[in-house]
Amino acid sequence: MSELDDTNESKLFRNSPQDDTKIRGSPRKLILVNNQSPGDVTMLTAAMRDLHAGYPARFVTDVRGKCPDLWLHNPHLTPLGEDDSEVRVIHCRYPLINRSNDWPYHFLHGFIHFLNRELRLAIRPRAIKGDIHLSEAERQMPSIVQTIIGQDLPFWIVTAGGKRDYTIKWWSAERYQAVVDALRKKVLFVQVGQDEDHHPPLQGVLDLRGKTTLRELVMLMHHAQGVLCPVTAAMHLAAAVPIKPGAPKLRPCVVVAGGREPPHWECYPNHQFIHTVGMLSCCETGGCWRKRTVPLGDGDHRDLPENLCQQVVAGPLPRCMDMITPDEVVRRIEGYFSGGIIRHLSADEAQAVRTAGIWQN
Repeated sequence: MSELDDTNESKLFRNSPQDDTKIRGSPRKLILVNNQSPGDVTMLTAAMRDLHAGYPARFVTDVRGKCPDLWLHNPHLTPLGEDDSEVRVIHCRYPLINRSNDWPYHFLHGFIHFLNRELRLAIRPRAIKGDIHLSEAERQMPSIVQTIIGQDLPFWIVTAGGKRDYTIKWWSAERYQAVVDALRKKVLFVQVGQDEDHHPPLQGVLDLRGKTTLRELVMLMHHAQGVLCPVTAAMHLAAAVPIKPGAPKLRPCVVVAGGREPPHWECYPNHQFIHTVGMLSCCETGGCWRKRTVPLGDGDHRDLPENLCQQVVAGPLPRCMDMITPDEVVRRIEGYFSGGIIRHLSADEAQAVRTAGIWQN
């Protein structure tokens, strides 16, 4: 997720949305383009769903971007070519993010607001989640965890790092490890993350770092009991990926968020979004939206003073992240268990994890 340059309020609303239901003729052909990260693309899947829900049979749509795995089996896609004279190619953005501290909108509104302006429509959100689809064959497949351990048991996905260009989102690996250690024998954590990003190894977890494609992560999420992560794609997928039969209606997720982003822009209803907005001068009235804790010296604009954390503590960590303790994170995770919405591993399941060599006796 990244800020955009279109911050002027009059520009945000220069084409006021109007109801397009009276337009007649053949369906309009659109190719929506977005080359951002998986979390952003997950939000675009929601906008696609809501476009077709609000204007059924009015549009034929296709997409372009670097996350095709998130569009597999999507019923709203029809192959279109850029050389078709009837096709309009739209490079999708979400300038609404620049008012996220001031206006009462969720990230889900971002692409919807943009498309309303571009197409002069009145799309509205239909669900508080993205729109990821699974085939029936995928739903029947065992999880990677079951394949490795030999038993279908509950597990939590943990993302203990993040992209190297946005270091301000990182919590410390030592703190994630403290959470894992506190819940050992009760919760199996499966660590994921891309090789090119920062994901320090944790002990006592099933290590799948660098071992899953994006589609395989979606499949892993389908089976996951819960998710522990910073503000990243995993939290959006936690809400968007279909729940497996017999699981709670909404997937538990604990997000170590700090003070970078306003909670109303990011948080989903059943998530535990641990933030410090309003507690520090740098995020007193909303997220700081800064990018790095300390400069990396790579010549990137994210090293500029206006993009660096204003309150860095030893570690180095942003003070807003340092204020979040492992005990607090454990308490939030345990809340789902004590509330009865999910269960801990049984004695037999815990033994299977030990037998697989994930936990050392």
